[in-house]
Amino acid sequence: MSKSLQAIRGMNDILPEQTPAWRYLENTFAHLLKGYGYKEIRVPVLEFTELFARGIGEGTDVVDKEMYTFLDRNGESLTLRPEGTAGTVRAVLEHGLAGGGQVQKLWYAGPMFRYEKPQKGRYRQFHQIGVEVFNLPGPDIDAELIALTWRLWQALGLADAVSLQLNSLGSSEARAAYREALVAYLKERYELLDEDSQRRLTSNPLRILDSKNAQTQALLADAPTLHDYLDEESRAHFDGLKARLDAVGIRYEINPRLVRGLDYYGRTVFEWVTDKLGAQGTVCAGGRYDGLVSQFGGKPTPGVGFAMGVERLVLLLETLQLLPAELSPAPHVYLCAFGEPAELAALALAERLRDQLPGLRLQVNAGAGSFKSQLKKADKSGALYALVLGEDELARQVVGCKPLRDQGEQQSIAWADLAERLAPCLEQA
Repeated sequence: MSKSLQAIRGMNDILPEQTPAWRYLENTFAHLLKGYGYKEIRVPVLEFTELFARGIGEGTDVVDKEMYTFLDRNGESLTLRPEGTAGTVRAVLEHGLAGGGQVQKLWYAGPMFRYEKPQKGRYRQFHQIGVEVFNLPGPDIDAELIALTWRLWQALGLADAVSLQLNSLGSSEARAAYREALVAYLKERYELLDEDSQRRLTSNPLRILDSKNAQTQALLADAPTLHDYLDEESRAHFDGLKARLDAVGIRYEINPRLVRGLDYYGRTVFEWVTDKLGAQGTVCAGGRYDGLVSQFGGKPTPGVGFAMGVERLVLLLETLQLLPAELSPAPHVYLCAFGEPAELAALALAERLRDQLPGLRLQVNAGAGSFKSQLKKADKSGALYALVLGEDELARQVVGCKPLRDQGEQQSIAWADLAERLAPCLEQA
């Protein structure tokens, strides 16, 4: 017997009872972004592999171990996007969106793909909402991005559940000098490093700073710090960011070991973290990538952005019971019809009501059924009223209106008066 079909491990169906929470989060954020002047961009889920190898960086875990890469029928190496920034930068460069110093404030939403061990809050197909800004080099736009996310937490009721961590990675020259000092320090303690950190020592040593291994973290206590190697321009930029956050009252913690996992970051990096989800504590992260556009062949173009995980934020909202109670509101009215002539009239009547009362949630019974069975379905739907249309009502051009949530009596309402009588429903749940 053949194996039953099922979803790929780590790639999950979002079922009808789950999608209202997703829509709520996405709509809340889209509304917020519109108020800040951001425009949506949609880029392909497939890109040439070289885009991510050059952008994210050879030697990173994402490129070396986590990408879904394959050859197409023309022998081209393609990759399912593991993150959104590289594709957005490619689109901006390809279409000249940032040419001539044009400021672009963009956002996107959609699925990303990484081959990781599936666990709660971490999946192989996951979804992100991201923001990218081009041609604004100062700390003011860094502060705006953080303020924007801070306002989102307030809108969702999460302000007390997340905290902000900040760091500056400085210029590429400062990072190179620090990397040399860090590698020299760790080489003397190589045998005490965990296996993963030993591998990273030659490929991506800065990633050792956020190792989860307790012994490695203990070794790092006396290691050189990146702040000791910051160039003056980066210090001034970081001071400007902190001053702006202080001005609007956004609390933060300086985390000198915050480096992010992608090579394109420089200067500002930040994460919003929570202690409500166990190991998967980061819900939003980002920073500056001023060299990425030129790395892809364009002119030097300042860039900064962030991305947040939809699955983790929905999980956080569910864990803290912060989702609104009525994300999937019941119909206002359920229309029952008995016999084919009444069914035809019911369809026409329903469409007329939708024209007259935009916003009316009206469900028409499908699949026929007895009076008792249709009324049972009407009640189960959660509707406020059941409208009843049978042979007698059809002949008199009326409908029976039966309250389902209180003890009121059924009334007959003329078709011409129905929209006026149902209008108060729009003011109810």
